[in-house]
Amino acid sequence: MNDVERFGQLLGETARAWRYALDRRLRPLGLSGARWLVLLHLARADRPLTQKELAHRVGIESPTLVGLLDGMTCDGWVERRPSDRDRRSKTIHLTDQAHRAIDQIEAVAADLRRELFADLSDRELRQCMQVLVRIRRGAEGVE
Repeated sequence: MNDVERFGQLLGETARAWRYALDRRLRPLGLSGARWLVLLHLARADRPLTQKELAHRVGIESPTLVGLLDGMTCDGWVERRPSDRDRRSKTIHLTDQAHRAIDQIEAVAADLRRELFADLSDRELRQCMQVLVRIRRGAEGVE
């Protein structure tokens, strides 16, 4: 395996390991990885997102998101509302329960980031981010 192949594998493994570590720490809040990711995307959005937009941001197919949102709605995390822009669409909104949990999710995520980056200098982190941005841009431009 050459360095380019190894880099792709390492990138995927790192993302999975990071997400798994956060999943374990958020489990006491009753949140699976998919659920906390949905909540964070909704909390960070500058406007209400449609199911289609949310699926794209989370990186899952729309039918998969529908089932996830059904469970999250039943458990009181989110609610669906008719879209103001398109009567055929629904937007997803955080409930009060979800808003209260966001601060906890952010705090747990911040603690984990501090631990993971403790041995990295600011220069190393900036350099890594610059490389990842360039790779992401290239990937987004591929058809």
